[in-house]
Amino acid sequence: METMGRHVIAELWGCDVERLNNLDQIEQIFVEAALKSGAEVREVAFHKFAPQGVSGVVIISESHLTIHSFPEHGYASIDVYTCGDLDPNIAADYIAEALGAQIRENIEIPRGMGPIQVKPAEANAL
Repeated sequence: METMGRHVIAELWGCDVERLNNLDQIEQIFVEAALKSGAEVREVAFHKFAPQGVSGVVIISESHLTIHSFPEHGYASIDVYTCGDLDPNIAADYIAEALGAQIRENIEIPRGMGPIQVKPAEANAL
């Protein structure tokens, strides 16, 4: 099946609380994840919330990687969306391991497959 991209959405539970609250470490993990997947990093933007939590994005030529962390729950939600031949699972796996996730739930969605072709219903004769 031909697609324009692959999108991995991952729920990470039981993560290292200190890492989830460390902007510098999360940024480093995400840039490294992008590079490990073969992506070309374009821009990086991360924000540390008070009292806790980090959100951020790594823009890659092939799309993006994002995170929202909730250290108080040991939880992070991540997205890895890649276009072309890159496998988003390479980056998602690296991130999960680097954050020490004990439980991980993944969904992979093919993107850009085109609109669904629906045939019109035949008119009922009255």
